[in-house]
Order: sequence, then C-alpha cells, then structure tokens
Amino acid sequence: MDNCIFCKIAAGEIPSKKIYEDERVMAFYDIAPAAPVHVLIIPKEHVLESAREITDEHAALIAHIYQVIARLADELKLDGGYRVVTNAGPDAGQTVMHLHFHLLGGKLGPMA
Repeated sequence: MDNCIFCKIAAGEIPSKKIYEDERVMAFYDIAPAAPVHVLIIPKEHVLESAREITDEHAALIAHIYQVIARLADELKLDGGYRVVTNAGPDAGQTVMHLHFHLLGGKLGPMA
C-alpha cells in the first residue's frame, strides 16, 4: 500500500528501532510506548488491514507471529509476563490499517 506507514517501515523507507526481522515479519519499538516495553510486530507484506479479516488462509502467518512474540518476550526477559494486543478497526483504537500486534511488557496495570 502506497500510503501505509508500516509498509514504508518494512521497506526501509522510514527508520525504526528494529529488533527482529525475517522473510515474513518484522518487529520494532513503538515510537509512543504505552508500557515500559512496547514492541510492534507486523507482517512485512500488507496482507490484511486488521484481525477482523483473518481466515484459515492466514493461520500459518498468525502462528508465526505468535512464535516471534514468544521469542521476543524471552529475549526481552519479560519473565513476569506480557500482554499481546491487536486492535481491529477505528472504534477499537486502530490507527494504522495494517495488521499488527503490540507486545507490552514491564509492570502493567490490570485490564478493565
């Protein structure tokens, strides 16, 4: 997508503080962290706008993303736990319409 900021980050057109990348996904620190550790994990290809579009066809990609999340949580020493969040649509607070997951760690408050 031409105007997608995450596509531009994945293409290297916009700098990011990248902590992981493979052929399918990349992970980088959020520029406006909502937790002591706040990492975004995105598919490098703009395959979906949000989790609302996930089908059986995307199962391998989603499983891979969660494997990367577990690896990053281990590397970041989030031994006390972590939270994984994906917003689906504007009413949920999604501002970038490119499927992405937030890995939140550190001391987090309870969710209502």
